[in-house]
Amino acid sequence: TKTISKCYVQVTGMTCASCVANIERNLRREDGIHSILVALMAGKAEVRYNPAVIHPSAIAELIRELGFGATVMENCGEGDGILELVVRGMTCASCVHKIESTLMKTNGVLYCSVALATNKAHIKYDPEIIGPRDVIQVIQDLGFATSLVKKDRSASHLDHKQEIRQWKRSFVVSLVFCIPVMGLMIYMMVMDSQLADAHAHHNMSSEEMEALHSSMVLEYQLLPGLSVMNFLSFLLCVPVQMFGGWHFYIQAYKALKHKTANMDVLIVLATTIAFAYSFVILLVAMAEKAKVNPVTFFDTPPMLFVFISLGRWLEHVAKGKTSEALARLISLQATEATIVTLGPDNVLLSEEQVDVELVQRGDIVKVIPGGKFPVDGRVIEGHSMVDESLITGEAMPVTKKPGNTVIAGSINQNGSLLISATHVGADTTLSQIVKLVEEAQTSKAPIQQFADKLSGYFVPSIVAVSVVTLFAWIIIGFVDFEIVEKYFLGYNKSISAAEVIIRFAFQASITVLCIACPCSLGLA
Repeated sequence: TKTISKCYVQVTGMTCASCVANIERNLRREDGIHSILVALMAGKAEVRYNPAVIHPSAIAELIRELGFGATVMENCGEGDGILELVVRGMTCASCVHKIESTLMKTNGVLYCSVALATNKAHIKYDPEIIGPRDVIQVIQDLGFATSLVKKDRSASHLDHKQEIRQWKRSFVVSLVFCIPVMGLMIYMMVMDSQLADAHAHHNMSSEEMEALHSSMVLEYQLLPGLSVMNFLSFLLCVPVQMFGGWHFYIQAYKALKHKTANMDVLIVLATTIAFAYSFVILLVAMAEKAKVNPVTFFDTPPMLFVFISLGRWLEHVAKGKTSEALARLISLQATEATIVTLGPDNVLLSEEQVDVELVQRGDIVKVIPGGKFPVDGRVIEGHSMVDESLITGEAMPVTKKPGNTVIAGSINQNGSLLISATHVGADTTLSQIVKLVEEAQTSKAPIQQFADKLSGYFVPSIVAVSVVTLFAWIIIGFVDFEIVEKYFLGYNKSISAAEVIIRFAFQASITVLCIACPCSLGLA
């Protein structure tokens, strides 16, 4: 007996089915090559060869000569079939042992483990020698009922509806409260600039200035130290902080628990500090019955949350679009297949309906007019037209005659066909497309990874900078109070110099945090 070995070659540069046919046709002629099977979407060729005559590297070289890129794949484990079964009727450990030992003796079974508690069996096998139906038959012959673990064919794990809803809600809440805050802010700016103009033209005394300033509606004090502006901003800010920022808080907490700092940590840090600082400053002003209203940052959190939740919402909408396409693709897969047994001269002996996961390589599958092809295969008998538009985009039906390849998921139109299964389960073209799209979704863009890595360093460094600012101003203040006096306008003359310095230092460091936090990096 000749020993037959098997190797896998990664093939690049294949564009369509004719490339596949070209490689298969040319390599079959070569000495020492027993059979070759090329999967277009996976970009992989499975070659059975005689190691006495030819080596895998030589096989790859032959494919290269045809004008394709080819490298021998080292880890050939990918060719193993994996089977998950539910086994009913096991009572004790000896049943488990009986199933395992019998399966391991079976030719073609590479690994097998049976769990009594969950009634599950996990089996690895060589699809060249044995198939899922044979394995199930072996277990049933031992007197146990077995069935496949039902796969969830709906693409529910790809569904972004919940996230889309969540971020949309978050965005709308933030927006509703953000618009009035922005309105107040713009109004204040306009008023301030008018005041400055008035000041420039009519050399008013600062007392008159103060009088004019406090006569503005928003600067009117409801309670000593609490102006209408600050009170409204506070009221508008609370719901945003609670509802708009809810998801950010959860994410930030999880990140910190794992000792990492991501975007969410920054956002939470800035908004919380801005909010807490403003709130405390208000309380202090009210306690002191301050004449001049304190500078608060209540406008920061709502605006931040609006931008960021809008970004997240759009991101999930985009992901949802891709997923929808995927879900449609997955729904194209046939669920059942009709397997036939052929006698001499291709006479039909019997046929049975089986689950599509139970189709093994080399099975003869019958596809009736109007039926879907359950697996990739090669036509053995029959003539028909096939609609392959789902894979190729070709609107016109394609003629199929013996020797042609067919693609899983495409629709047989007018004639009955018998096909021999070449790619089954996860190897079919359709499964490979689904897998590629899933991988594309789960993998991050390099720039995104870079941004995440950066924000890992960015967060601590910003915090450090703001702490440095805090101490720097405290030191400057105690060394030379006039500098602080110059920049800290309208502070209450009645409070002590030390308090003025500390307040100003805090204001400066919070400003650093609020400005640095989300800006370009996060939004981009």
